[in-house]
Amino acid sequence: MLESLSIRNFVIVDHLELNFDAGFTALTGETGAGKSILIDALSLVLGERSENGIVRNGCEKSEIAATFVISDNNSAVQWLNDNDIETEGELLLRRVIFADGKSKSYINGSHSTLNQLRELGELLVDIYSQNSHHSLLKSATQRDILDNYAHLKSKVTHVKGLYKRWHQLFLEHQNFEKNRELYLMELDDLVEKNTQYRPLEFSLENWESIQRQHKALNNRTELIMGAQKTIAILDSEEPTSISEQLSDLNSLLLNLVGLDESLNKHVKTLEVASLELGEIGRELNRYAQSLEDNYELQKEVENKIQLTFDFLRKYRLKPDELEAASQLWEERITLLSEMLGESGIDDSLINAKKDYDESALELSILRGSAAKKLSQEITNKLKELSFTHGQFVANLKSTEASQYGNEQAEFLISTYLGGELRPIQKVASGGELSRISLAIRVCSMTDTDVPSMIFDEVDVGIGGGVAEIVG
Repeated sequence: MLESLSIRNFVIVDHLELNFDAGFTALTGETGAGKSILIDALSLVLGERSENGIVRNGCEKSEIAATFVISDNNSAVQWLNDNDIETEGELLLRRVIFADGKSKSYINGSHSTLNQLRELGELLVDIYSQNSHHSLLKSATQRDILDNYAHLKSKVTHVKGLYKRWHQLFLEHQNFEKNRELYLMELDDLVEKNTQYRPLEFSLENWESIQRQHKALNNRTELIMGAQKTIAILDSEEPTSISEQLSDLNSLLLNLVGLDESLNKHVKTLEVASLELGEIGRELNRYAQSLEDNYELQKEVENKIQLTFDFLRKYRLKPDELEAASQLWEERITLLSEMLGESGIDDSLINAKKDYDESALELSILRGSAAKKLSQEITNKLKELSFTHGQFVANLKSTEASQYGNEQAEFLISTYLGGELRPIQKVASGGELSRISLAIRVCSMTDTDVPSMIFDEVDVGIGGGVAEIVG
């Protein structure tokens, strides 16, 4: 609700403070008294563009401020929250216009753009006059009036949700079809990688093992000679071999045991050592033999290593990255195969469009019924307001599917007998527009978020009983 209006240095006004109470307020006066100046000032603080010559002669700037109580205006409170502007139930709009044509706007003391001021203003006040700040002339407002009149708010919200789901799936489908060839190429590339990777039977543990095996096979000659030399030192008929020396030691200790039995434990230790050295010799012998017999194994190992290195180089990978990469390839192959091989997106899109169409059709039927009823009520009300042959039609025009359904509303009127039905802003004068707007608001005022309405020149051309009805 508009609570107060403050004007300084505006046109012919030096300083004016107006306070308003809830309910009906009438401003009267002779022509030229300045009534329209008040409406012009309010329009400016609500976001209308300024013109030259509005700053009072001799002044640097004009300042207009309007205070609103918005505790019950949910739309305005939500707008302020969305724009991070603090409020505690009261709202102050201020506009400063300089003599050079520049201006500054403020909402609750914070700088704002003119567009922000206009957006918020449309949630606070409707001014009904020729070419004024007038949301009723907008198709969106006319649609909202019809929907509010028919109590269709929840139905419209439901249609919005269905439209958003369908539209999102539609965009996803478009994007998928646009990139289908790219997806096919990517899938082919991944399948080729996977086909080359599987024969490698790669794991990091096996890779490290085969590297060690390759190193051993690659140094086979040196290893065989070393093993044979070790065997000769451990066990041969030469007196210098370890086995012969252990045998001599054993004989010597056995002789000493006859003199001191406590030395027997050392004899047993030498016997164990002799057995273990014999086992080492036999193991080394088998090892050397395996190296001599594994020429084919060396070729096989070298081939496997070469294939693995070629694969790593081709796809610019390191050995410790290969297993993780192969897992990602598998997952991506599965995903792309499902996307390209199934019609999940298509089915979801078809079902979402079907749900939207059904709900939008129900909304269209309800709107059509409400439009006929509202048209008749407003036509009857116009007759009471001196439009004897006036006719009003809430027309529904089919449009492409949108979040608001499949039609837009357009309020048409004829003010004389046989007149063509035309949009109200193209037919009515200032006074007529105010009375037409009054009729629309009176008939449809079942749910409106705009708490303040101003009707300019609503009494033009009327008198007597009609003037009493308007009042």
